[in-house]
Amino acid sequence: MNNNLTDELEVLEKPGLQQSEAQDELDTDVQQFVIFMTEGEVFAVNMAPVQEIIRVPEVVRVPMAPRSLNGLSNLRGKVLPIISLRRIFGFQDLEHDDATRAIVIDQGQALGFVVDRVLSVIGIESRLIEDVSALEGTVDTELLSGLLKNISGHEVVMVLDFARLIEKEFAAISALGKSAASRSLLSDLSSSEEDEDLLSDELQLVSFEVAGQEYAVAIEEVQEIVQVPEKVIHVPHSESHVLGLMMLRNRLLPLVSLRAMFGLPQRSADEHSRIVVISVGSASVGIVMDTVNEVLRVPCNSVDDMPGLLMRDGDLSEISRICRLDKGKRLVSIISAEHMFKHSAVKEALAKADQMDKEQTSLNTDEGEGHDDEEQVVVFRLHREEFGVPIASVQEIVRVPEELTQVPKAPAFVEGVINLRGSVLPVIDQRLRLGLDSSERNDRQRIMVYLFGDVRMGFIVDSVTEVLKIPKSMIEESPQLSDEQHSLIGRVANMEKSKRMIQLIDPSRLIDRQDIAGLNALCD
Repeated sequence: MNNNLTDELEVLEKPGLQQSEAQDELDTDVQQFVIFMTEGEVFAVNMAPVQEIIRVPEVVRVPMAPRSLNGLSNLRGKVLPIISLRRIFGFQDLEHDDATRAIVIDQGQALGFVVDRVLSVIGIESRLIEDVSALEGTVDTELLSGLLKNISGHEVVMVLDFARLIEKEFAAISALGKSAASRSLLSDLSSSEEDEDLLSDELQLVSFEVAGQEYAVAIEEVQEIVQVPEKVIHVPHSESHVLGLMMLRNRLLPLVSLRAMFGLPQRSADEHSRIVVISVGSASVGIVMDTVNEVLRVPCNSVDDMPGLLMRDGDLSEISRICRLDKGKRLVSIISAEHMFKHSAVKEALAKADQMDKEQTSLNTDEGEGHDDEEQVVVFRLHREEFGVPIASVQEIVRVPEELTQVPKAPAFVEGVINLRGSVLPVIDQRLRLGLDSSERNDRQRIMVYLFGDVRMGFIVDSVTEVLKIPKSMIEESPQLSDEQHSLIGRVANMEKSKRMIQLIDPSRLIDRQDIAGLNALCD
């Protein structure tokens, strides 16, 4: 293939076609076609719906989508579905190479179709485009709109009708748009669940681990949970447990090591380490933890104040209460954000962060601005992909027990049940719900608990990674690739700068209405 032609096709976009379009106005009997090859067959597509031709990007897999969909990619801040023509035509998959391209076609929704190679872009006189009737009885002409003969050394070139192809393969596809109604419903749901929490005689805690000991912070004090950044700004003359400052959405966040604060052996952060961002007065502090465990609901009668004789001297009393779980076999120390704020070293770090913020008010290096126009989601993983649910919809997050109890006559989708503080909790595998392959149980898996009417239900995920605030400007409606997929995963957060794409699940869609009655009977 001509290298110069490859370079030209790599940057082919509609604005660059103005000269060709001007020529078409002079010669209206000429149509522009992109000629490409897949599995040795030569095809053409009319240039009119072609937006551009690009190298095949990395993709995020989408559950419950047609097999022909490779996944979703990011194209200059927009979500672009990438589709395999080989799979549509029933050909075997082929590894991508330097010649593989994606032809971006817009038929109301931009889609990228992967082809083996693009050969040329040529103009053809209308009189040279033949009807497909000549092929009837020989090949399936349903997806063809015409034939080109003796083009670029090829005896016959088949013109694909991508409008018909899209209609056949993606019957439910529709244009992207904003879904104000669904967001309003989500806001109403979150408010009602928050009201329920206020009436409950329980504490809701985020638990984590440091040096083998379990700690927790009240969930209302937790702003978010994020991964440890590669770069931390050092604060001169600070105490050893103040690690420095990190940039979090245009604000400098002081980082505190709980290991150093408690005089425990130091260790480097790894893939399991997390930063729990807690509110301290009107400011925020990030506490570096070895790992985040779960979200707990603890009855108030299982929580005791820390005995006065055991509280540390000085201006820091980090541990305010102890909660007793598993009949006292499991003790979780509750950290007081209020007491932490009083510590001189933390106050000094906060002051330093505030000063640096004022000096760099023009700094704008992160992915979003403002805190009032954000959504807070719990991010979890299934295989390599990231998913998110609104934090208000999560009742709690618990560990997966060694064994799930099987219940006769339980609905087929229920993996088993567990005893959650005296109540029956049906549990299903989130992978299976999304049509993914199941995986072996491991200690990173968690059960995310949601409320469906009066029934709580748990879904097993591979891991819970963080609690994240995402600017609404980065959230858009997901491409409608199938009715079930779009109903369950209706939105996607496209975080271009950090090269992340988080598929947002509506938990209320995880269980069909007709299955709720069966779950009610099971719990009773």
